[in-house]
Amino acid sequence: MKVQVLQHVPYEGIGCMESWLDNKGAEINHTNCYEEFDPINANEIDLAIIMGGPMSVLDEDTYPYLLQEKAYVRDLLNYQTPVLGICLGAQLIAEALGSKIYKNKDQEIGWFPIKGLASAKDAFELPETLTVFHWHGETFDLPDGAVRIAKSEGCKNQAFQIGPNVMALQFHLEMTPTSVEEMILNGSDDLDQGKYIQTANEIRNLTAKHYRAANQIICNALTYLKR
Repeated sequence: MKVQVLQHVPYEGIGCMESWLDNKGAEINHTNCYEEFDPINANEIDLAIIMGGPMSVLDEDTYPYLLQEKAYVRDLLNYQTPVLGICLGAQLIAEALGSKIYKNKDQEIGWFPIKGLASAKDAFELPETLTVFHWHGETFDLPDGAVRIAKSEGCKNQAFQIGPNVMALQFHLEMTPTSVEEMILNGSDDLDQGKYIQTANEIRNLTAKHYRAANQIICNALTYLKR
C-alpha cells in the first residue's frame, strides 16, 4: 500500500496512524508542504492523508503552495483515490467540492464531545457520542452529495464523507499525548477565553482520559477507507 501524507507544519503529524500504517506494511511518502510541494501523482497512490495546520484554506497569498495542493486534492477526487482529511485537510476537501470556508461562530480548542449521526447505508459510523480533540476556528458548508456523519454543540458540520473513499474530519482522532503537547506549545496564543476553549492544563488532563478511544476510531476509519 502506497500512502501519501500531506503535512503543513512540523508539529502536526499523523500521530497514531503511523503505527497502523506500519502494521499494514505501508510505504509512506511524507510531503512537507511548507518546504516543497512534491507529492506522488494522485493516480499512483492507494491512500492520501491530508493533515491540519494553523493556516486558513483561504491564505493562498501567504502560503502559495495551497494553490498546488488544492489542484492535487481535486485530482485525488477525480481519480477516486481514498482520501482522509483532518482539520485543514477536511476544509481543503470541502472547498475542492465547491463549499465555502468561513469562520465558525466559536473556536473549538480542546477535548469536547461530538455526536455521530445516523447516516446513509454503508457510511462510516462514528459512536453516538465521542470526546475528541479540536483545534479549529473555521468551518464549511456541507458539500453537495456529502453525508454528514458528525456534529457538535459548537459546530454543525464536524465530519462528512463522499461515497466510500472520501472522509473529512474537522477534529483530531490521531492525537497522542506527545502530539497534543506539541500543539499546546506551538499554539498557546490561541488558548484565549471562549465557550469551547480549554486551558492547557485542562487539555493535558483530558488527554490521558480520551486519546486511546479516539485512536481506535481513526484506525477504524482507515480500515473503512482501505476495505
